[in-house]
Amino acid sequence: MEQFRGVDYYGIDELLTEEQRMTRDAVRDWVEGKFLPIVGQHHRDGTFPVELSKDLGEMGVFGATLKGYGCAELDNVAYGLIMQELERGDSGLRSFASVQSGLVMYPIYSYGSDAQKERWLPRLQAGQALGCFGLTEPDHGSDPGGMRTRAIRKGNEYVLNGTKLWITNGSVADVAVVWAKGDDGEIGGYLVEKGTPGYSTLDIHGKFSMRASITSELAFADCKIPLDNKLPGVAGLKGPLSCLNQARYGIAWGAIGGAMACYDWALKYAQQRIQFGKPIGSFQLVQQKLVWMITEITKAQLLCLRLGQLKDAGRVRAQQISMAKMNNVQMALDAARLGRDILGAAGIVDEHPIIRHMLNLETVNTYEGTHDIHTLIIGRDITGLDAFGA
Repeated sequence: MEQFRGVDYYGIDELLTEEQRMTRDAVRDWVEGKFLPIVGQHHRDGTFPVELSKDLGEMGVFGATLKGYGCAELDNVAYGLIMQELERGDSGLRSFASVQSGLVMYPIYSYGSDAQKERWLPRLQAGQALGCFGLTEPDHGSDPGGMRTRAIRKGNEYVLNGTKLWITNGSVADVAVVWAKGDDGEIGGYLVEKGTPGYSTLDIHGKFSMRASITSELAFADCKIPLDNKLPGVAGLKGPLSCLNQARYGIAWGAIGGAMACYDWALKYAQQRIQFGKPIGSFQLVQQKLVWMITEITKAQLLCLRLGQLKDAGRVRAQQISMAKMNNVQMALDAARLGRDILGAAGIVDEHPIIRHMLNLETVNTYEGTHDIHTLIIGRDITGLDAFGA
């Protein structure tokens, strides 16, 4: 069965620059040639092909919008298209790249010292080093301000104590960007290197979603790091929240890729599957599902294209990113469920990719701000009234 067909009902390709199209097509070719042949087994095994990080580095995927340090210096639409194509492969692949770019390289680039940037950014860009982002805790997810992890200064060191949970790339990361409260209760970012005494990781098993992705717990027990490992350029929740906006932007685009993969597969299946003497795609109810999918995908594409334009113009607002993340992930999850329905019993086996995307999108719908949290962010923006905690 053909894996992908073009999903561009409104001719959005014509609105893209040549560089944007070339970037997208290069990543699409790589995903189809190198990743799709192996993702099914990794999904079954609950593993991720970390060795592919070098390929992603060579393609300029990591930190694609940053300037210098070997980064590709692409615009935000091109970066979004990269995320779209990676998630057409698997949410775990997009998450791997999204964490490296938006949650590790971005804070080091934006808030790090010159020495921190020079030490980490070239290696992270090339995929020679991997990073993770430690914000969520066992008892604090949607309310990061309540975090309990502490970084207390003692002499010429910070001593970290606490636990972070649901951390993508945690056990394979060479450096963790960890958010913790200092002596004064103010949140700061700290770089903790793999192998530091008092720093340990434990992978989370038994996942039914994001199986082709490494998810870990980070534990800090009197973990001592040099004073120079604190990010000097930011204080307070602004730091981690600005990083989350970068990740949410990539997710909004990535979710489109997941939906496109499900639509492509379901359409082809509906054209080939014969019941009652004709393809099931000739039945009205099946066509209704496919029409809903292509319509919602098209709307999401237009939403993200405009969002990328606003981001490139320096005029994007966090609430606009929330809308795209909230809308597009819910759309993709609904599209995956419809695609699975079209495949009938075949939809539950991993011979077909739809069930894998459907399961993954349950996680994407939760992380980087749940659907409900983004609803409240937008609600506060349009009414001026805060419903958090109400």
